[in-house]
Amino acid sequence: MGELLYAILKAARPRQWLKNVALFTTVFFTGQLFHESLFISSLFGFFAFCFLASSNYILNDVLDAPADRRHPFKKFRPIASGKLPIKIALLTSLLFLIIGLGIAYAVGPSFFIFGLMFIGLQYLYSLILKHISVVDIIAITTGYVLRVYAGEAATGYHISIWLALAALSLALFLAIGKRRAELTLIQGSGAMAPKDTRASLSHYSEKLLDAYTSMFATSTFISYTYFTFLERPSNQGLFFKNYGEFVTDIPDRKWMMVSLPFILYGIMRYMQLIYHGKGESPEQVLTTDLPLLTTVILWGATAFFVIYGIGG
Repeated sequence: MGELLYAILKAARPRQWLKNVALFTTVFFTGQLFHESLFISSLFGFFAFCFLASSNYILNDVLDAPADRRHPFKKFRPIASGKLPIKIALLTSLLFLIIGLGIAYAVGPSFFIFGLMFIGLQYLYSLILKHISVVDIIAITTGYVLRVYAGEAATGYHISIWLALAALSLALFLAIGKRRAELTLIQGSGAMAPKDTRASLSHYSEKLLDAYTSMFATSTFISYTYFTFLERPSNQGLFFKNYGEFVTDIPDRKWMMVSLPFILYGIMRYMQLIYHGKGESPEQVLTTDLPLLTTVILWGATAFFVIYGIGG
């Protein structure tokens, strides 16, 4: 029984839940992180998307089991390896779907709609979209963006258009980086052709993915830069509300600009990892690569201090 529960947990891919942190984008950047009811709504929204995402991951592994058994690494997944029977896997997927939608409905009608859109997209991706080149990248990107806007639905607050564009560009960058790393990994293993593990990979060349990666790495940095330049102060400073009395002020208090070096380094470091075949799972890279993890932590601490320490 213990082995079966472990197999279910592993198939649910809890590491992938890190993607759902995107739901906190709104409550964080609007300065409402310490607003108890809004934070709780975002937290429940996070849990809802974790269950919904895991429902799809399990279904996806059931569908991909034959191909995964030929993959150099995916063959060790619970369903592909036979540790999790397909019938139990499907029942677990259905249970997670019901729980996820139930929590989403409790958060609110608007959030419930986003939950339906998200899981509908995920199922469609697993069944059809992942096999269509370019469309597969757009589908992955849309999943990230839906998480961000679901955070708006959970709180009733809205992020700036430049932050939304930065989130969109980052989502495209991560999705393309995932495909680039997959291609590098498969070609490096020599055990199978790209089309044997993912049909859409056969339609991507290294040069094409390199061009996509460069394009959206640039747009991510530029969009975030505009956000730091143009965003109005949140006026939510908790520690230094009168900091202007002893710190030389910048016009319109654009202190978020100090976070730009972390964004720049993070993009460059992630690209470096992509070309070494280590970006197939962005959340795994984030939690295992010390330089990148440190950069994200420092960026988060800086943004937190600017928004909640001095109010922007």
